[in-house]
Amino acid sequence: MLFFDRMVVIGLGLIGGSLARVLREKGVVGEVIGVGRGEANLKRGVELGVIDGYSFDAKEAVKGAGLVFIATPVCTIPDVVAEIAPHLEPGCIVTDGGSVKEFVVKGCEPLMKEGTFFVGGHPIAGTEHSGVEASFSTLYQNRRCIVTPTEKTDPQALAKVVELWEIAGSTVPLMDPVQHDLVVASISHLPHMVAYSLVNAVDGYDRFEGDLLKYSAGGFRDFTRIASSDPVMWRDIALTNRDAILEMMDFFSGYLAKLRTLVEKGDGEGLREFFHNSKQKRDAIL
Repeated sequence: MLFFDRMVVIGLGLIGGSLARVLREKGVVGEVIGVGRGEANLKRGVELGVIDGYSFDAKEAVKGAGLVFIATPVCTIPDVVAEIAPHLEPGCIVTDGGSVKEFVVKGCEPLMKEGTFFVGGHPIAGTEHSGVEASFSTLYQNRRCIVTPTEKTDPQALAKVVELWEIAGSTVPLMDPVQHDLVVASISHLPHMVAYSLVNAVDGYDRFEGDLLKYSAGGFRDFTRIASSDPVMWRDIALTNRDAILEMMDFFSGYLAKLRTLVEKGDGEGLREFFHNSKQKRDAIL
């Protein structure tokens, strides 16, 4: 079931490496070439069998490719597409794994030359680890990958990208890029903002001398695990999905203020209802 003789992964880390692994295992792609800046990581990708070879020159690497997957920081994706677009072969499909879609899709679609196609995508999967060493072929199993077509998206290219993610093990909903950004601002971006803020708040609390973080146990560590994620990636997400993130931060602040009022008033029944409602919603998603 070979779909593409040559696949190029630009940004060989957890996301790009995991997709390359599963598509190779499923026999969907032939030769896989990695593109990046760190030679040690690229060499390790070859050693692990994730890629067959690598290049530092994306323009050269994409020649002859039927599929290009871009897994670089969100801010860089349109720049990467601008660099490679003139060198793509007719029929080539370019897709990405960025977690912000309006910025990416608007920036990339106009760059594609006739006969080549861009389809925006966002696999909702990951860990706090990075690099090709962190990749594994089951990362996308039983997850969702949101694909964000527009009126300009080629139907056949869209169908192929959807099928690729389904082969990787994901459910693939289609969503407007703007709607996507609001959805992920709530279920992904806001939790990261809260986790980063909580760690900084506890670390910066100076009423008592000493490092409070050293007393953290399972609950704090579980809750703030995502604060170990790549700071550059999350800087880019905050910059490119700013409006949606601000909307969700303001909305969240209202709930935190409500909880503060209940604590301040000593409203035991109100607190119980607040926590019970949250517990019910949380239990329902497990």
